[in-house]
Amino acid sequence: MDIKQTMRNILEAESLAVKNIPVTDAYERAIDLIVERVHRGGGKLVTSGMGKCGQIADNIATTFSSTGIPSVFLHPSEAQHGDLGVLQHGDVLLLLSNSGRTSDIVALVTLARNLYAELPLIVITGNADSPLARQADVCLLTGGAPEVCPLGLTPTTSTTTMTVIGDVLVVGTMLVTGFSRQDYALRHHGGYLGQKSRLPDSQTPQ
Repeated sequence: MDIKQTMRNILEAESLAVKNIPVTDAYERAIDLIVERVHRGGGKLVTSGMGKCGQIADNIATTFSSTGIPSVFLHPSEAQHGDLGVLQHGDVLLLLSNSGRTSDIVALVTLARNLYAELPLIVITGNADSPLARQADVCLLTGGAPEVCPLGLTPTTSTTTMTVIGDVLVVGTMLVTGFSRQDYALRHHGGYLGQKSRLPDSQTPQ
């Protein structure tokens, strides 16, 4: 097997998948929801997903928190055993499911809306014709590119596109809220990034 050629093929396939993520007005609506309800309204962003999607959802939550949008990850199974209580009026729910049919996530929508009927729902999925997509207030489609896994099963390309979509939401929200380097420094005290955020742009930590 030619590992270098395999790498080139994977890079090409995943790059193409990212380029083919549909660019729609849905992103503006999603960012508006987050800004209005969380940044201005005092709510928080609650992300969720199962398996690999859950790991991406957790990453999105921590990135939002570090850039001025209070966010938490809610495990969909634990939500059925009391953790649903983290939800409050004024929150926004961001759910990730490539198939849009993940039973734990579909169940979470029902549970969340039984608690707060008007809770807005943003969904990131590869399936526009799915239960989650149909229930979403805002649906962000990945484009549904095939996984680069040779079995066509392991979440690979799908998690790449979801990560990029999360980055679009974070950066778009930062631009709308005017989140600054000083704001970042107030939330990030440790490590290289914390040190870098407190230096002039032209300087690099030693």
